Amino acid sequence: MEERHRMGDTRGDGNEGTADGRVAAARTGADPLHVPVMLDRIVEVLAPALDRPGAVVVDGTLGLGGHSEALLRARPRARLVGVDRDTTALERSAARLAPHADRVHLVHALYSEIPRALDEAGADRADAVLLDLGVSSPQLDETDRGFAYAHDAPLDMRMDRTQALTAAEIVNTYPVSELTRVLRTYGEERFASRVARAIERRRAQGPLDSTRELAELVRDAIPAATRRTGGHPAKRTFQGLRIEVNAELSILERALPAALSRLAVGGRIAVLSYHSLEDRLTKKAFAALATDTTPPDLPVPLPDRQPELRLLTRGAELPTDEENERNPRAQSARLRAAERVRPARQ
Repeated sequence: MEERHRMGDTRGDGNEGTADGRVAAARTGADPLHVPVMLDRIVEVLAPALDRPGAVVVDGTLGLGGHSEALLRARPRARLVGVDRDTTALERSAARLAPHADRVHLVHALYSEIPRALDEAGADRADAVLLDLGVSSPQLDETDRGFAYAHDAPLDMRMDRTQALTAAEIVNTYPVSELTRVLRTYGEERFASRVARAIERRRAQGPLDSTRELAELVRDAIPAATRRTGGHPAKRTFQGLRIEVNAELSILERALPAALSRLAVGGRIAVLSYHSLEDRLTKKAFAALATDTTPPDLPVPLPDRQPELRLLTRGAELPTDEENERNPRAQSARLRAAERVRPARQ
């Protein structure tokens, strides 16, 4: 997805179009309002895996294609398989990547469907995989998509506008217990039950379908003392609804093993997360394959139980202070990367 200046922690505060941001964007020909997060570091991590003949990079969350464009420029012989669930993103990235069209294959799919995308592109493996999670800048900035609480819009929040479920359906039809679960689990909202009950009272008067009205309702439902810190009171509710609408965590749980199953030996994967739920899943998936699973009571390591992955980052890497200044939407980003060192266990 998408030059992700993701909304895991709802970072888009309207400061993206700074002079420094425009300079950085100009390096890659990007829309100046959409600066790819940790661009140089992503290229540094993934490009070494793209030196071999016929190398294939999969961008599972293509968005506007900023990271992909930089990788194609850095490795002029590499091929790209670009995947996105958002048809608008695919159209925009196709235009941006037109100079490299003979090396680009775009697929409308979830990033958990990377194996299918590779098959469609006629590629048996990936040499590099990028997953840049969360909601993209175009989705945030197009106010009618309903992702941002700063603008009044329909309660939509669909990354793939061909799907049926919207945020409006959730707030107007989910039982209070289910609403509470969504807001507490996915939004990490301390006052989930208070917000859910406030939504129930409001929807009894008629459908709740406005982002602004929902944001105001959440603000009023949260204790005044809490509202004074931690940013906009509605950000956690909006995060929880967005994750539920788009099944983001369940897709990520499927996507990580799916992508790793097609990663070549010597291939590299990089994942940019924007909140602790995503980062925790990524850490767990990488750790499981970066560990020697020889039973502890055996005197020597078993060859078939040796790690499949070598971690390329120590914990989760953060953007530099300079990037955070230049691009406020990068501030919650966390990067984890790994290299496949052994074939996948059968």
